[in-house]
Amino acid sequence: MTTQNCAECGTRAEPGQSFCDACGAVLGWTDRAPARTAATASQSSGATSPSAPTASSTGTADTPATPASPVNSDSEDTAENPLPPVPVPASDDTAPTEPVPAATVATVADDDEMNARARSLLVPVADPEARPTPPPAVAPVLPGRPVADRPQVRAPGPQQGDENGPPCPWCSTPNRPDRHYCTRCAMPMTRTEDSSARHRPWWRRVLDFRSRETPWAGDRPRLRRTFDRILTWVVAAAVLSLLIWVGVSTPAWVQATRDHFAKRAPVAPDQFAASRSYPGHKPDLLFDKVNNTWWGPGVTQSGEGQWIEARFAEPTRLLDLIITPGTSTRADQLSQSALPHRIKATITTKDGRTTTRDITLDQSAGGQRRAFRVGEVTKVRFTLESAYGASASKQVAIAEIEFFGRSSANSS
Repeated sequence: MTTQNCAECGTRAEPGQSFCDACGAVLGWTDRAPARTAATASQSSGATSPSAPTASSTGTADTPATPASPVNSDSEDTAENPLPPVPVPASDDTAPTEPVPAATVATVADDDEMNARARSLLVPVADPEARPTPPPAVAPVLPGRPVADRPQVRAPGPQQGDENGPPCPWCSTPNRPDRHYCTRCAMPMTRTEDSSARHRPWWRRVLDFRSRETPWAGDRPRLRRTFDRILTWVVAAAVLSLLIWVGVSTPAWVQATRDHFAKRAPVAPDQFAASRSYPGHKPDLLFDKVNNTWWGPGVTQSGEGQWIEARFAEPTRLLDLIITPGTSTRADQLSQSALPHRIKATITTKDGRTTTRDITLDQSAGGQRRAFRVGEVTKVRFTLESAYGASASKQVAIAEIEFFGRSSANSS
């Protein structure tokens, strides 16, 4: 099997290839056209001149006759099954020349037209171009040397003159004399002396919600939402209430501090009174500074509801109170009478107001001190509520009640 070249461009074709890779021409039709032309010419010559075989045989006696192979025009012209070549008789000068029939010329014209149609249907394909090699992603470089930045030279600022007016009092940018607001910060060119020279106190700056500082151009002010406003007012109200409470309570705190560190001194009441008294044991025996005398209501059991009262001619501040239960301070005499347990003290001040204090005593001998800080007292009433060891043959007895106030040595 032999290779063939394209009749149009001369490109070499591989065996079995029907079209040229370079120009797209049909490779089989170029070889089929001469074969068909020769076959047609031989058939036409054989049909028109019956004496042709005689002339061939007589003119060329020594040339063997080649058997003619039948030509099938419908067979495919491919590289695997090419058409056999048609033998051409040797030219003889004495042989008569026969004219080419018109059918052979028409067949060649038809083949050329078919080739032209096939070439018009083919799309030429350009030769593949070699792709350039892509550059590497990271090219190798030499280590660089640190180079200091070049100094930046500032251009001189605009000069003050007719074109450049006074600078802005906020950002110092020069503006034209006819401008009322700065071209850079949009702030007014005129600045009042009151806001810059006069310094307001801190409470004016904190409580002044209307005259706030004007934000700069481009600054976004903080959004004020409804919840923020309500929370602000609630916090302000709480702080205000706390300040009011502290202001009101401050004098009492100061007085309590002074009472805590003050030196005590006994205070005697001016008048005495009682709901009832046991004969020979009047209420003045409670305030005689002697603890071997006592007062009793003259009623057995606990004596609930019986009272004794001490009155002061002038309002007096009382700090402490000492109550001695029983008939004396001796422990062996506690069982001779019932002992007071709970006593309610009703205090009357100089403005007529009354307050009550509950005093609880222990079942023991001797004086028992209780804090009794009351100011401007005019009258104190002690009412019995319960007693220790109450019985049908005993009454409640109290040996002594002592009041203590602030000593006059504290004021010196």
